[in-house]
Amino acid sequence: MLSKKFEGVIIESIRGIKERYAIEVSHVGFDQNHIHMLVRFLPKYSGGQVIRLLKSISAKAVFREIPEVKAELWGGEFWTDGYYISTISGKGNKAVIEKYIQNQGREKDIEQLKLFEI
Repeated sequence: MLSKKFEGVIIESIRGIKERYAIEVSHVGFDQNHIHMLVRFLPKYSGGQVIRLLKSISAKAVFREIPEVKAELWGGEFWTDGYYISTISGKGNKAVIEKYIQNQGREKDIEQLKLFEI
């Protein structure tokens, strides 16, 4: 499971994304070895571009703040190449997705981290 230190570094690394790239990360849920995010972005970006940007920025921050982690990684990469994207249409239910993210990998006494309101 990702440690609180990793979680904090990842959260802090994506806080400035909205201002720099017009990509809004509203919810982040940490699971054992992956994370779930609710992200809103302009159509000038593809989903893959947004994922690559989020992974790149957060990995650089982890390596800068927790340099010893690089020695433990196989191949020296923090994130794998894989990802899953699902979209929410105007008729979709954003609340269902927020609840799904909130419940990922969390014990009952740990509160979901919420970054920004959409």
